[in-house]
Amino acid sequence: MFETLDEVADALALDVCPMAWPIGMGGEFKGVLDFATNQISRPEGDSREFLGKREAATADNVPADIAEEIELAQAGYPAFDIEAYRNGDLTPVYFGSALKNFGVAELIDAIDRYAPPPRPQPSDAGVINPDGKEVTGFIFKVQANMDPMHRDRIAFMRLVSGTFKRGMKLTPSGSGKPIAIHSPILFFAQDREIADNAEPGDIIGIPNHGTLRVGDTLSETNKVRFTGLPNFAPEILRRVALKDPTKTKQLRKALDDLSEEGVIQVFYPEIGAQWIVGVVGQLQLEVLISRLEAEYKVEAMLEASPFDTARWIKGSDAALKAFADFNLSNLAKDRDGDPVFMARSSWDVGYQQEKNPELVFSATKER
Repeated sequence: MFETLDEVADALALDVCPMAWPIGMGGEFKGVLDFATNQISRPEGDSREFLGKREAATADNVPADIAEEIELAQAGYPAFDIEAYRNGDLTPVYFGSALKNFGVAELIDAIDRYAPPPRPQPSDAGVINPDGKEVTGFIFKVQANMDPMHRDRIAFMRLVSGTFKRGMKLTPSGSGKPIAIHSPILFFAQDREIADNAEPGDIIGIPNHGTLRVGDTLSETNKVRFTGLPNFAPEILRRVALKDPTKTKQLRKALDDLSEEGVIQVFYPEIGAQWIVGVVGQLQLEVLISRLEAEYKVEAMLEASPFDTARWIKGSDAALKAFADFNLSNLAKDRDGDPVFMARSSWDVGYQQEKNPELVFSATKER
């Protein structure tokens, strides 16, 4: 356990504060001790799940070696400090198992007790405070195919201000056309229920057919747009090759859907037919191939790309045209149609910036 705590502290550069401790491991597992209540959650039944049995921790039911571990854990790590936690300097650590139902209730209680309240959000109209009257929120995630039987599409909105009521009309900044939200959804793990009301800080799912995109602001008056939701330049670029060339249309839809979710970024080269996907980590590529096959019935392969990184470029129309005349083979468009410079190396980025001072080469793009 101590190795795990130290690994978390080193990897995340955070102080760690154990809030619970397992009593034994493997075949000798006897439960989880919650430090706040001094109660041990005991395993029951053939599958050794937590079925509600708790008892107070005493010298008689905690083995001496475990008692020594617990003493070291409580003395050797910082005490929980809510301000340090909310400032991102410390993280509480809970031990448990979602599969066996150990520590789940304690973790949810801790989130309820310690999680920060709704925060003001920056916008182009100034800071929007949670106590504002107008209902405002922003889309931070889109998830397709949550119900594969119905090919549904859910946009997740974080409510920033006002009291949302089911059926009210809000205007997305992306389209400017009001939409009535008749079936907002609250999620808890796999459970979902219709949300009649929501308050600042709540997250509601809005079923839609591509109307809402990540970064969209929803509001009653359409006079505010939240900022600070950037796209980041990918660190891994790969070409996508179809095993069945007749499924080009399905691949295009799949890549657009997955890029809208944020699973990948997709770039369409100005020259060449093979599209390029960009990700931050290798795991995203594995998720991409799996979801293409499972959800879209598209078999594809990933091939090495000649490019190392990507930069969004901005400037006057004349400057962009002049740049494109000499670099068309290195240009692409993202899913929004914005121009992207596909660089073969970081040196190439620096060279082009120096050669074209009238253009801005950005590693981020405001959504």
